[in-house]
Amino acid sequence: MLDHDLPQKLQDLSVLALPVVLAITSHEAAHGIVAYWLGDDTAYRQGRVSLNPARHIDPFGTIVLPILLYLTGGFLFGFAKPVPTNASRMRSPRRDMVLVALAGPGMNIGLAVISALLFHVVTSLPSVAQPWVFKVLQTSIQINLILAVFNMLPLPPLDGSHVITSVLPRPLAMRYASFGRYGILVVLALFFILPELAIRLGIDFDPFAWLIGGPAEWLWGLILRMVGLT
Repeated sequence: MLDHDLPQKLQDLSVLALPVVLAITSHEAAHGIVAYWLGDDTAYRQGRVSLNPARHIDPFGTIVLPILLYLTGGFLFGFAKPVPTNASRMRSPRRDMVLVALAGPGMNIGLAVISALLFHVVTSLPSVAQPWVFKVLQTSIQINLILAVFNMLPLPPLDGSHVITSVLPRPLAMRYASFGRYGILVVLALFFILPELAIRLGIDFDPFAWLIGGPAEWLWGLILRMVGLT
C-alpha cells in the first residue's frame, strides 16, 4: 500500500534521484573501464567504457524499481545494465577478474569519499541551496556505501561471488559458480521475502542490518574521519 504522505515522498525523491543513478551506473562503468585496462575490449566495443550514465541505465532497474521501492517503503534496490566481460581476453584472467569485480564497489567507495569531501564547500553556497545539497551529499554517501557492501556479499551474481570464484581452486570454483543460477533467488529471499515473513510472524530477522547496515555505518564513520568531519 502506498504511503499517504505521497507529496512529501515525491519531494524527497529529488534528493535521491541523482545519487542513485550515479551510484548504480558508475558502478557498472568501473567494471568496463578496468576490464578494458586489463586487455578485455568487450565492453569497449559495446560503448560501455564510459562514465556517461546514459550508457549504463536500465530503464526498469535504474529508474522504475528504485522509485517503486522508495514510494512503498521497501529496501532501496536497483541495478544498471551489466557490463559484459570476457576473462579469456585478459592478460591474467583469474587475477584480473578479481580486479574487475572489485572495481564496482571501489568506485562506490570513491564516490562516497568525494561526497564527504564536498561537505566542506556546502557552506560557501547560497543559503537557499545548502539544505538540498547537504541532503544530496548525505544520500550519496549512504547509497554508495550500501551498494559497495551489498555487492561484496559472496552471493551470485554479486561482485563478491566473482572474487570468490577467481581465488578458489578451479574444481571448487566451478562448483561454486554452478550455484549462480540460484543466486538471485537467494538474494530475493534473504532481503525481501524472509524479512517480510518475519515481520508478519513477529520474529526479529533483519539481514540487511546485520550484513549491510553495520559495515556501511562503520565505513561511513571511517570516511568522515578521513576527510576531517569528526
